[in-house]
Amino acid sequence: MLTGTTAPEEGPRRTTAAAATAAALDGTAHEPPSWSGQFASSPRGAQLARRLAVRRMEEWGHPPESDASCAVALVVGELAANAVRHGRTPGRDFRLRLALDTASDLVRVEVTDAALEKRLPPAPPTSCPEGESGRGLLLVDALSLRWGSTPRRPVGKTVWAEVPVGAT
Repeated sequence: MLTGTTAPEEGPRRTTAAAATAAALDGTAHEPPSWSGQFASSPRGAQLARRLAVRRMEEWGHPPESDASCAVALVVGELAANAVRHGRTPGRDFRLRLALDTASDLVRVEVTDAALEKRLPPAPPTSCPEGESGRGLLLVDALSLRWGSTPRRPVGKTVWAEVPVGAT
C-alpha cells in the first residue's frame, strides 16, 4: 500500500550514482543506479515527480537541456499525469521509480498507482488532431523503445517505459 507524501524538503528515498559507484567498488552492487519517490496524487505531485526526475538525470550525467533528460522528463510527466488523472484513489499516493541501465543506455521509468480496475490499452489510442487530450501515450510510445503495464499486488498497476538515453 502506498502511504504518505514526500515533501520537497524531505526528499524521496534514492540511490545516487555516487553511492552506486561506491557499492560497485566494494563488490556489493548488483543493480543499476536507481531512484524512487512517493508523491501526492495531485497535479502538484506530478509536477514535482517530473522536476526530481530531471535532477536525477543530471546526477547521472545528462544535463537538463539534453535530449535524454528532456525525453525522460516528458515520459515521467505523461505517466505521472495519467496516474493522477486516471489512476487516482483517494488517500493513496503514486510512486515513481527510475533505473539507469548503462549497459543498454536506457532509463526505465515506472509509475505505480493504486487504481483497482483500470488497465492501459495495448497500443496508444489514436487521437483527433483537434482534440484537447489523448496524446500522452502517443508521446510515451514515440519516446520509448517499449512500454507497458503490469498489475501490482494487492491493488493497482505499474506503467513502465524504457527510454533510450545514449551518450550526451
